Amino acid sequence: MKKALLIVMILNAYFVLSQENELKQTAKEFQEELNRDYADSTKSPLTDADLKVFKELDFFPIDEKFIIKAQFKRTKKTKVFKMKTSTSRTPEYKKYGELHFTIDGKEYQLNVYQSIDLSKKEEYKNYLFLPFSDLTNGKESYIGGRYIDMKIQDAKVWEIDFNKAYNPYCAYNHKYSCPIVPLENDLEVAILAGVKKFHD
Repeated sequence: MKKALLIVMILNAYFVLSQENELKQTAKEFQEELNRDYADSTKSPLTDADLKVFKELDFFPIDEKFIIKAQFKRTKKTKVFKMKTSTSRTPEYKKYGELHFTIDGKEYQLNVYQSIDLSKKEEYKNYLFLPFSDLTNGKESYIGGRYIDMKIQDAKVWEIDFNKAYNPYCAYNHKYSCPIVPLENDLEVAILAGVKKFHD
């Protein structure tokens, strides 16, 4: 009986470790793909001058602490609104839901949004937009906040991987029009994960 229990415990520990390794690998693959895209002149948002000397983006170390389990609350009957951007462009979004979670014992909330234009396209109908700002902005990370791309998750508990947080294109090149992080998505905590700022 004790031997069987020990085997179960070992298998459980292995399963948890495998999951953690898979999550870390996923973030690593995301960051590697981002570096490849930014080094590719056909995809990169970098200016010509920066592209010539680009090697890789600077990321915080991948940290499982910032792979968050959040309680998802669907927002019903929300109105479409025009999201402010760094230019006069105002793309239409709607609030899709709320993500409630804790970091270091403190409770936080982020709203997740759905693009009206993208939702009309079959390949993007499940895509969601999670912009956020935090206490690293203007210090370790871009002053304007960062983004996470998400998909609709068929569960009450959703995963947010802050290791996949990336900068708006405006952080690299002023020719782009980037959504401004809504005030309600400002976190009073330092998210030490994801991409750091590009220029000092």
